[in-house]
Amino acid sequence: MTQENERRNPFFEPYNTPHDTVPFDRIRLEDFEEAFMEGIRRDDEQIEKIINDPAKPTFDNTIISVDDEKDNYYDLLSRVSTVFFNMLSAETNDAMDELAQKMQPILTKHANDIRLNERLFERIKYVHRHHRKLTAEEKMLLDTCYDGFVRSGALLDKEGKERLRQLTEEASMLSLQFSQNLLKEQKAFTLHLTDEAQLDGLPVTAREAAALAAKERDLEGWVFTLDYPSYQPFMTYSTQRELRRQMYMARNTICSHANAENNLEVCKRLVNLRREIAQLLGFKTYADYVLRRRMAGNVRSVYKLLNELIVAYKPTALKEREELKKMAAPLLSPRQGRRKGANQPLPQSGEDGKKLQPWDMSFYSHKLQMKKYNLDAEMLRPYFQLDKVISGVFGLATRLYGITFKENTAIPVYHPDVKAYEVFDKDGSFLAVFYADFHPRKGKQGGAWMTEYQGQWLEREDVHKPFGAGNCKNVRPHVSVVMNLTKPTEDKPALLTLGEVETFLHEFGHSLHGMFANTRFESLSGTNVWWDFVELPSQFMENFAIEKEFLRTFAYHYETGEPLPDELIRRIVRSRNFMAATACLRQVSFGLLDMAYYTRKDAFDEDIIAFEKKAWQKAILGRQRTDTCMTVQFSHIMAGGYAAGYYSYKWAEVLDADAFAVFKREGIFNPETAQRFRDCILSKGGTENPMVLYTRFRGGEPTIDALLKRNGIKPTQALQKGRVSK
Repeated sequence: MTQENERRNPFFEPYNTPHDTVPFDRIRLEDFEEAFMEGIRRDDEQIEKIINDPAKPTFDNTIISVDDEKDNYYDLLSRVSTVFFNMLSAETNDAMDELAQKMQPILTKHANDIRLNERLFERIKYVHRHHRKLTAEEKMLLDTCYDGFVRSGALLDKEGKERLRQLTEEASMLSLQFSQNLLKEQKAFTLHLTDEAQLDGLPVTAREAAALAAKERDLEGWVFTLDYPSYQPFMTYSTQRELRRQMYMARNTICSHANAENNLEVCKRLVNLRREIAQLLGFKTYADYVLRRRMAGNVRSVYKLLNELIVAYKPTALKEREELKKMAAPLLSPRQGRRKGANQPLPQSGEDGKKLQPWDMSFYSHKLQMKKYNLDAEMLRPYFQLDKVISGVFGLATRLYGITFKENTAIPVYHPDVKAYEVFDKDGSFLAVFYADFHPRKGKQGGAWMTEYQGQWLEREDVHKPFGAGNCKNVRPHVSVVMNLTKPTEDKPALLTLGEVETFLHEFGHSLHGMFANTRFESLSGTNVWWDFVELPSQFMENFAIEKEFLRTFAYHYETGEPLPDELIRRIVRSRNFMAATACLRQVSFGLLDMAYYTRKDAFDEDIIAFEKKAWQKAILGRQRTDTCMTVQFSHIMAGGYAAGYYSYKWAEVLDADAFAVFKREGIFNPETAQRFRDCILSKGGTENPMVLYTRFRGGEPTIDALLKRNGIKPTQALQKGRVSK
């Protein structure tokens, strides 16, 4: 027998890697499908054992078995699914995409088979009504399990269950199609320039990155893409207005073209499928269905928040807009955008060159920021060398919580860009594995996110003995942060913008939520919390980005070693609220669009673009274009789990500002305050109602006051009197 024939699927055997981390170096594409199918078979076997158990249903023989009793044999499907779908976002290819299309309906059907299993639900329902005295965490697990089955159709009749199957299977396929279309469209576009005059205004870092991108494609000149580290500098610095227009239009018309990647009909169908699912389950709208398991609680509370923010921020945002227009007016002309050395201006595509256009916003905002604060992202970039930023962020966690990080090259990774670290608690004990994936590449979705390859839970070491302090092992998590930060060039290390440093801090905050998890059940650990609470730990960490004492730990010039000057730090702090009201309304507009789709009670068959423009009009400052579309690329609400939940970012921003105000009052590095934040919030996961957890830390419920103060916004009279309505 050959060595190839002897090879076993790595998912079927112990990993034998440091901390039982995923053996990425041994996994092949064909391993996934085999492991998926075997995992489904083992799941079915487990369910049969539970429903055929002659013993009376109890919390221990039913709820734990269904939800959180970890067993390497029965846990196969969870393990392979985690790896596969994480790779589908971070390191995919055509073959992976094809396999995802094949497996998605099979996996959805399997999930439905479990949730709609009548005999299984009867046992769960019995335990829900008749159970022993439970701990708070056990009670949360029981309620979550029961409610999960009900929300998945367990109470429906036979006809309703069959219809729900059809709807959920179609929705899962369309969500996958949405994501695959978006990735293909985004990676397909390039702006290839060969005339150096067309680089006018661009900083050296952007030129070098574009030259490297061209070289990687065996092209002469410079290549710009829609990946953030390429797109944003171009839109901010390029003096070539027509090229900015081309980039903007490419980015904002993704998936709306007449081709196979068009997402317009996909979005319509997803909205209708979710509405029908909710109504089949007894809710008026999909938003009503979602918000029942959110801190906001109901549609009215969401609109109350969004409208409060509009009332508070719009007056300032309008002033920001006028200031920008006034500053840009004398610089705009029909011939603005002329190439150096060219006799003819670049075409304006029928646009009035004297009007501020969307592709001008970043360019002139940068000029206004320079005028007001003499501050520019490129001034700061030399001080934000990625390796030093990593040390600074890790050092911040050490200072706050006493944890330390050590890179371990023996831990397998899925791409050479990825670094793996062991994380140790302040007492020296092993805390977690932390993966960091920093740079954009062909098979990687845009944006930034945190995920897990293994959650945290307490495991019985002897399954024949009762769970207890003397018979449990704390299985520690393996968390991952995936970003698309500026890449190194041939002669420079990766140098970040302050915005990218904030992105790192944001995702690192999510990872701390995962790493500090200390609960009994994996499904309640770490970031398994209500959706409008999950952004608190991440947005909280962003507050440190402008704190001098933090910047002093890592912000040194990559060539001279000189620290970030005090004067630049003062400018950073002074400019903190530059265009803050405009940025707030942008987020609010996305929340309004999300709610507009998912508060519908009737079938949606409107023109997506026209509907979008109307839905968020209240938060829009200028004239809207009718040839761009956000919906078709809005992954959060179409494929990313934020449907009827995008408001969560602003909801959590209220919490993070309120929480950081406590740190500012007690000391931003106060170890007692940090420990309280860890104990009350970061380690508790979803074991209790999040408002209970927050008030335990804070000593009271949050208000919008800290956010307004942080952004320099004075409450209007209408807001003070509470005159806010839907």
